[in-house]
Amino acid sequence: MPLHNWVTINTDENAVHNLQAELGIDDLFCRLLAQRGVGTREEARAFLKPGRNWHDPFLMADMQSAVERLAKALDTGEKILLYGDYDVDGTTCVTLLYALLAPYHKSLDYYLPNRDKEGYGVSLEGVEYARSTAATLMVVMDCGIKAHEQINLANSFGIDVIVCDHHLPEGGLPAAVAVLNPKRDDCAYPYKELSGCGIVFKLAQALATHRGWPKESAENLLDLVALSTACDIVAMTGENRALTQAGLERINRQPRTGFWALIRQLNRDFPLEVNDLVFGLGPLINAAGRLGDARESVRLMLATEKLPALDQAARLAQRNRERREVDFAMTGEAQRLFTEKNNWSDRRSIVLFDPEWHKGVIGIAASRMVDKFHRPSVILTQSEGRAVGSARSVPGFDLYDALQQCDDLFYSFGGHAFAAGMQMPVENVSAFADRFEKIAAQNLPDAALAPQLEVSSEIRFEQINTEFWNMLKRFAPYGPQNRQPVFVARQVTDTGESRQLANNHVRFSVQQVDGPVFTGIGFGLGDAFEKIRHRPFDMAFYINEEWWKKSSKLRLMVKDVK
Repeated sequence: MPLHNWVTINTDENAVHNLQAELGIDDLFCRLLAQRGVGTREEARAFLKPGRNWHDPFLMADMQSAVERLAKALDTGEKILLYGDYDVDGTTCVTLLYALLAPYHKSLDYYLPNRDKEGYGVSLEGVEYARSTAATLMVVMDCGIKAHEQINLANSFGIDVIVCDHHLPEGGLPAAVAVLNPKRDDCAYPYKELSGCGIVFKLAQALATHRGWPKESAENLLDLVALSTACDIVAMTGENRALTQAGLERINRQPRTGFWALIRQLNRDFPLEVNDLVFGLGPLINAAGRLGDARESVRLMLATEKLPALDQAARLAQRNRERREVDFAMTGEAQRLFTEKNNWSDRRSIVLFDPEWHKGVIGIAASRMVDKFHRPSVILTQSEGRAVGSARSVPGFDLYDALQQCDDLFYSFGGHAFAAGMQMPVENVSAFADRFEKIAAQNLPDAALAPQLEVSSEIRFEQINTEFWNMLKRFAPYGPQNRQPVFVARQVTDTGESRQLANNHVRFSVQQVDGPVFTGIGFGLGDAFEKIRHRPFDMAFYINEEWWKKSSKLRLMVKDVK
């Protein structure tokens, strides 16, 4: 049996026809464009050549106020504290603004909260640190949009605050001198889906323009924006794609010392792609905040000397190995607890609580529960006397909307449709689990309980050549709302060279009739190996370019067979 339900993406056939008439390119690529909402020659040109398709940063509400307040601090030598969250997005925010300002300003400091002791967002401890170090300006990044109490406290200490956040505002805007957030109702900025670091980059652009600094002073930091955009799972559309593409080019052309050290530690080959950021650099950067001090990641990303950077990268790699041990142990325990529940297979949601679970990896555990059981999952532990949770969802179920229906049970919550976090009294966990299950039962379609594989198009192996690949590459970088196309090849046969590997994986060597032979890898497909050896089968896959010693070949990344 296949692992997924194969669903062909709905496509506007009129748009395909019109694009083919206007562009004169292969029907398959017109189909991929139409699936991405592209319908005209101009839209196709903007998509296929994102280039420097960036918006004017001064279109963002409060940008002028933010720039003027920062300029005043630079001119008068004020102490500036950069405050960021402890994940990849937050640490890249801090790194970017520190790297921009450091050549021009010496009275500069940064603060990242301790995940276990302070939790997400602007902490009272962080505000107290700003007061105790005589900071008069805080730039709060990747958080702050809901930090009314903390920003009011900062104001009472005579500390001005600039907020750079991309999370949804709630309960009005905080009393900051500037709130940079495209999701504000009154913000005319044309693109709403920037990461936190993307917003800080727009601030950097605006400040460089205002001060007459070289535009490269901001643009040389796009590698950090690419990392944050890839790892924070924001939409890979519009300006995000353009910024990520430019950042990836910089990483591959001239990686910063810290990234170079991480790439060495990971033993990755150039050129790097989005997947290398999400599954390579990102987890190592995140490991510091999960099991230690997030400032370790900032120090590495700011490093300029290779030997110390290699030592720091090795420490982060070790922390990530420790994180994986904790993560796999917790996930195994969570799976056991869930399957021991009465009628567990009939439940539409997963809510599990253990006061001994590590707060730093509950989000990863929630993701693994979704992967295993394909249900919205909430994993909770205890911290500072409260139940603290991390939630992940499945397509077709709006997690944020569901949590809003439970907000009377929480101290606080935040997030978006697919990922969220919350804090609540421990005694409310049972009531939350019951209510969340009822909401899931009412709103989760039956089809959402089975993992789906969205297929872009059928294809024949003979179509896959250098010209085809050069065109397909222009659809990258990939991410949410611009997923890597999955193709289906029918009546594929094993050449006799396919092999079953350890851990239930398969190395494929396949062809159609007398067409070209392609090799590939299928993770978790070992159970189908004996069947596919002896008869034709259909294969769903995406295509990768594999580099070895400066030469490359195309390889199939097999998602499923039937």
